[in-house]
Amino acid sequence: MNLKRQLLLVSLLTLVLPWAGCQFIRETESALRAGQQQMLASTARAVAESLAQHEDEFPLPGNSGAPVSESLYGHRIATRPNIDGYFDDWNLDRESLRSLRGAEGPALFALGLHGGYLYLYAEVTDAELVYASPGTAAVNSSTRYADHVGLVNQSAPYLDETLLFSAEAPGPIISFAQTEFGFAPDPSIVAFWQESADGYQLEARVPVSRLGTNLGFFVGATRDAGERPVRSSSFIAEPGNFVTSSEALTEIVTDRVQPDMRIILTDTHGWRIAASDAIGDSGDGETGGSAWLRIIYESLVESGEAARLAEPSPSGLENQPYVTAALRGEASQTWFRSEKSGTAVVAVAQPIVSGNTQIGTLVLQHGTEAILSLTNERLAQLIYVTIIATLAAAAVLLGYASWLSRRIRRLSVAAEAALENDDLSRTLPSAQSGDEVGDLSRSFSHVLRQLGEYNEYLRSLASKLSHELRTPLAIVSSSLDNLEHEPLNESSAAYAARAKSGADRLRRILTAMSEASRVEELMAHAEAVDFDLDTVLRSTVAAYSDAYDARKFAYRGESGACRVTGSPEMITQMLDKLVDNAVDFSSDNDLIEVRLEGAGDRAVVAVINPGPPLPERMRSQLFDSMVSVRSSESDHHLGLGLYIAKLIAEGHGGTISADNVDGGVRFDVTLPVSANKETNNGQ
Repeated sequence: MNLKRQLLLVSLLTLVLPWAGCQFIRETESALRAGQQQMLASTARAVAESLAQHEDEFPLPGNSGAPVSESLYGHRIATRPNIDGYFDDWNLDRESLRSLRGAEGPALFALGLHGGYLYLYAEVTDAELVYASPGTAAVNSSTRYADHVGLVNQSAPYLDETLLFSAEAPGPIISFAQTEFGFAPDPSIVAFWQESADGYQLEARVPVSRLGTNLGFFVGATRDAGERPVRSSSFIAEPGNFVTSSEALTEIVTDRVQPDMRIILTDTHGWRIAASDAIGDSGDGETGGSAWLRIIYESLVESGEAARLAEPSPSGLENQPYVTAALRGEASQTWFRSEKSGTAVVAVAQPIVSGNTQIGTLVLQHGTEAILSLTNERLAQLIYVTIIATLAAAAVLLGYASWLSRRIRRLSVAAEAALENDDLSRTLPSAQSGDEVGDLSRSFSHVLRQLGEYNEYLRSLASKLSHELRTPLAIVSSSLDNLEHEPLNESSAAYAARAKSGADRLRRILTAMSEASRVEELMAHAEAVDFDLDTVLRSTVAAYSDAYDARKFAYRGESGACRVTGSPEMITQMLDKLVDNAVDFSSDNDLIEVRLEGAGDRAVVAVINPGPPLPERMRSQLFDSMVSVRSSESDHHLGLGLYIAKLIAEGHGGTISADNVDGGVRFDVTLPVSANKETNNGQ
């Protein structure tokens, strides 16, 4: 992995900063919410104590024997409904409708209060409507054979009154009230009967003055005018308590409510008897911040129960666990979170006690828009700063990595170029820098200089040895020649002959060693001519078959002339060295190929021979002076052949290289083609 990627990965560690910041925001939000809960609990205790002074405004526990679930709740309606059999103008959620299991299906109903009137709405499932016969309205309810709805009104001590709603046809109907003599029309009650797809709907208005403390609701249904109706009731033995909100208590809690706060009062059974406005209605408005910040915020902060659970119960009965605990006399607290805005709502429930008697429960709820605004603001700042810091850090690290890798790359390329061009005395990049890359550059330069001095020593070694050894060799040779004219015994003559043979071998070695120096001198002073390389190669390869009869030779050249500028004799000598090398590493009857290939403005002379592959460790030293890959040295294998071939190739402005091929080795000599090639081809 290169430095850029390494430093880019290191830059990702800056993401630890936003993670730590997010954890801090989470803990901050939790701490602020916990502090707000404690403050709200203290406020709830103080408000509960002040409300205990208004004990007379709290309803007394009902004297009905019916369970709390059978009590009926009267909702406060903001506007007066039209008596038309529809619920859409009640300004209540349909969840406020209570369900009653009827004889033929569920029956939904609700009670509302507005302007001194009780409003009744009922939706009854009835597969077959049975209307009352005309003129039978005043009979006893127990013998009335028609579908009907009734309200049972009970007041202490034992005053019962039944209000009966039965229709002779859809539309406005006459309501009946129970009297000593049966049922009689009551003109103070207005009602409307409306058929529906699966039954009927009833809407009625009753003066509040007609109501008692307990109220019951029932539905009577029959399938035939001759059958007694089957009654479904909201109470078991007798009407339940009729509970509604207190205007006096509502005014009291409204005076005590603070911005972004809601107060709910319940009786001892959990029925809501007063409530202030919704949270946020009296506050500073909606929480600001962008939607994406809110999404990030919600993913970071602790999740709570849905905020809709904090809303007052549509049924009027507050039965949240924390409220139920307060009804048992235990102060409790909880919190909710809005899925839309992310705002948390903290809530506490506090028993209201007068003396030793619990008279109700106070529910205090407070929004956390201020906390959300603060955390959103901090979150935005954190995100912006983190993004800028991360991008800046990544850009700086990436730029530094690019600069550093470019310096190292330049140093690597310069070192490779110095080795390839045999310019080992050159100064490498960054040599003047005081950092580690500068130290590395200076170390490379020192190594290259030492390598250059060593190579120069190797280059001159052959000529030095040749020069220094010629005089002693001449003395030895002349002495041996003179010794031949002296009388010697048989053993002395053998020794003399052996010494003369060694001297001859040594002379040939010195000749080979001085050949490289002569080649350099010849290349420096040779007269360059323009010649056809193909012609020279064809004639030279043809002569190799006679010189090396144990090998097979093949030549493949380009069609047409391929002219180069230089010395044909030196090119021939270069090819001799390459072919001699190919012969040494091949076996009898092996085929040695010589090719001439064109490559644009360059000509490639290739010599291909079968044999062992080149060792990888010798690739870079193959064309150096006095370097050989042969397993044993001979008198003329001093590692100078390929070195001489390199000198001739470079002297003609070309290059030489070697590579392993399938089953052998290929040597390529690349030479520049003459600029007047087109002209010569056209002659």
